[in-house]
Amino acid sequence: MGSTIHEQLKLLAIFLSEYATSLLASGVHTSRIVRNSKRIADSFGYKMHITLLQKSVIITVRTPDDEHSYSMVSGIKPMPISFELNSDLSALSWDAYDKHLSINELWNGYKEALAKPKLNAWIVWMLVSVANAAFCKLFGGDLIACMGVLVATATGFGLRQVLLKKHVNHYYIWFLSALCAALCTSPLFFFGWGNTPDIAMGTSVLFLVPGVPLINGVIDIIEGHVLAGTSRLINAMLLIACLSMGLLCALMIAGGNVQ
Repeated sequence: MGSTIHEQLKLLAIFLSEYATSLLASGVHTSRIVRNSKRIADSFGYKMHITLLQKSVIITVRTPDDEHSYSMVSGIKPMPISFELNSDLSALSWDAYDKHLSINELWNGYKEALAKPKLNAWIVWMLVSVANAAFCKLFGGDLIACMGVLVATATGFGLRQVLLKKHVNHYYIWFLSALCAALCTSPLFFFGWGNTPDIAMGTSVLFLVPGVPLINGVIDIIEGHVLAGTSRLINAMLLIACLSMGLLCALMIAGGNVQ
């Protein structure tokens, strides 16, 4: 009997580990991961404790009487931020709680959520470029500046995607992408095109601002997950520092005023 319970705890811990790391990698704040994972554990009548770190997740599943338990540590895999995946995985936790799904059914639902077709990469590339050009207009850039930001964002975002696929260190990626995007607006300085080259260069790197980690980090700290929130904020600040260094180098090359 004990071995059967232990095997059930092991199978559930393996699933919850995979489930939680996917949620964390795709941009979910810590309290939501904890709630969703505990909801699934509750559906099996077990208790669960989870600790989230910057690069790993520690999960312990135990019986209500604490007589049997199983713990495991899993690394966080790199995944793009996806609000659709977050929603699907959250819905899966409610299905587990309401319908008392088996482990196999949970795995099937999890794999179906991951297998959903993603938005076409070319569409994402185009929408990000247009959105960043709109930011330039919002900050007072003229039409030439907006067109420059459109080209700069398309180039920088494309470089970022290529480097991500090659698994380059993400701090280097943020620096190089910011440098590339900002340099694409340097002709506005060299040739005197438009009246707002400074706004064009400043807004050309906004697509790299790590908004989700910043927001999640603040939410985590407010909700008491100080360690997870602090690590997220530190990582986000380092990315912003790399972004700023890339922009600074581009400004120096373009001869713009650094103020």
